[in-house]
Formats: sequence, C-alpha cells, structure tokens
Amino acid sequence: MKTSDFYYDLPEELIAQEPLERRDGSRLMVLDKKSGAVEHRHFYDITDMLEEGDALILNDTRVLPARLYGVKEDTGGAIEFLLLNKHSLDTWEVILRPGRRAKPGARFVFGGGELRAEILEVINEGNRLVRFEYEGLFENILDKLGEMPLPPYITKKLEDKERYQTVYSKHTGSAAAPTAGLHFTPELLERIKAKGINIGYVTLHVGLGTFRPVKADDISDHKMHSEYYVLPAETAELINSVKAAGKRVISVGTTAARTLETAGLNGLPLKPASGWTDIFIYPGKEFRVADALITNFHLPESTLIMLVSALAGRENVLRAYEIAVKEKYRFFSFGDAMFIK
Repeated sequence: MKTSDFYYDLPEELIAQEPLERRDGSRLMVLDKKSGAVEHRHFYDITDMLEEGDALILNDTRVLPARLYGVKEDTGGAIEFLLLNKHSLDTWEVILRPGRRAKPGARFVFGGGELRAEILEVINEGNRLVRFEYEGLFENILDKLGEMPLPPYITKKLEDKERYQTVYSKHTGSAAAPTAGLHFTPELLERIKAKGINIGYVTLHVGLGTFRPVKADDISDHKMHSEYYVLPAETAELINSVKAAGKRVISVGTTAARTLETAGLNGLPLKPASGWTDIFIYPGKEFRVADALITNFHLPESTLIMLVSALAGRENVLRAYEIAVKEKYRFFSFGDAMFIK
C-alpha cells in the first residue's frame, strides 16, 4: 500500500490547541469496524459502549517535562535540549537546537546553574549523548526547569502541565502523552469499575518518533522507531481470563495496542513481557489481542492512522474522518476521541 492511500484533507482550524476544561467532555465518534456505521456521542458516555466482563487496558506511562532552555557555558548563547532516551543514571540522548556546532566537551547551564550538562559524543541522526550534573533528584530538577514537549502542531503554551498527563500516569519516561487516555477522569474510571469492567495497565514510553512522518512511498518500507514497553504479569493474566470468557480486550490508545500486539506475537495465552518494540501495524496485519480501540484522530499519512485502519479497514476510517471534518470534530492530541468497536 502507498503512504498516499492514508491522506485526508484537514482544515488547520480543526487542530485542537488546548484541552477542554472537562476531560471527559470531548466528543466521541463510535465506529463499527464491521459495518462502517458511525454514531456521535460524548466521552462521558463511554460506559455505555463497554460491557460487564470486558477489559480496558491503559498505558500508565508519564511524560517527562523534557524540554529544557539554557545557555552555552562559555559564550552565553541560547540552547534548547529535548530529552529522548535515558542511557544511565545521569546520561541521556538529547536533541539540541541549535546543535550543529555542539561538539564533545561543550558545556551548558540551565536554571542559573541548578543543572549543567556536558556533551559526551554525537550519536544517532546528529543527536547528542550528554551527562547532566546536579544536586538532589533529577526528576525534581526537571519538574522545576522543564517544559512539556508538546507536539509541533500545538503552538499555544500549556498552563497546567498535568493536562498533558493521564490521571493514572505512573511510570515516568515518555516524550509524548498517550493521548487517548487524556479523556478519562477518576470519577469516570470508578463508574467503569462499578459496571463490572476490568481495568489493566501496561507501560509503553512514547518516543518522539510517534510524530515522525512516513517518508517511504510504500508503507512496508517504513522503519518504525523503538519504544520500551512492559506487560506486567497481572495484566497478562487478566487478558487471558477475559479472552477465555469470550469478552473483549479494549485498548486505550495506539501505544497500549502496540504493547499488546507485541506481546501477542508469541501467541495466546499471553505471558509477562518487557523490552523494546518497533512493531508496525498497518492493513494486512492481524490483531491478535485487542478487540476494540479507544483513540484520538490522527495525522494524515501517519503510522497511527495506518494502525487504526488495520483494525477498522482503511475505507471505513477515511470515511469516518471525512465525517469528522464535516462535523467539525477537534483533531490530534487535545482533540476528540473515537471508539472502534
């Protein structure tokens, strides 16, 4: 299949620039993957879509405030660091802007000296491996000095950092939020549990590669980025029992879906697993674990719309997106949601 097969026309004004005041107040498009039928609801109605005995699987990763602004130690020139991957306790892979002239040994200062960094070497695609120097806990320094690494299509400053976190976020390590989960509130999760729906957790630390465009003409030539995931024993056991009972496994977001389908490569029943995954799911690839999906509306020609199309069918998805544009749904990270049943 061609990358262009997943293009749709999106007016810029439909790209959500900020979250709604009420997390679960967004619109919810319900798409039947078999018939292609579309229904319009609100996210707080999601309990109506779920049945007793189903399992809702959430990605409990937490986003790092990974964008740091500082100066070069010797010249005072402005610099921006974007933290990507942690290599050891104080050593990270980062993107620098501007960074072409930043060579090993170059030093940078953040927060008036609360945090310092030295470049160790140039690595993947011009990224840098840097060592940080600080006192206390690095997470506390980041909370104080760092900003949320919002996607490039969001130009408005986010006032409350927690609105780019799910209410159940736990394990810090992502460069982007698992945005389908942003719609849940603690109260909504309690209503879901009260209905007899199981809730399980996986962890996948979302990388910035999630925003990387597909440049290959043929989608099968695209190389996916790798992300670290964990499928805990209790979640594997939950999914196995739900499957055995003939109920549905519902993935909240494409990141949870990629975790489940990575674990499912070894067949069912699932076993606890962790490691790095570069799984690429597109039409023609079979879903072995997830039966349904809660997700947001994704960028044209992205790996995310390809994954959604693998579950619901490309024609159904593009027709649903055409309806969403016509009905003026809000798109992307802070936008409205879709339930593919």
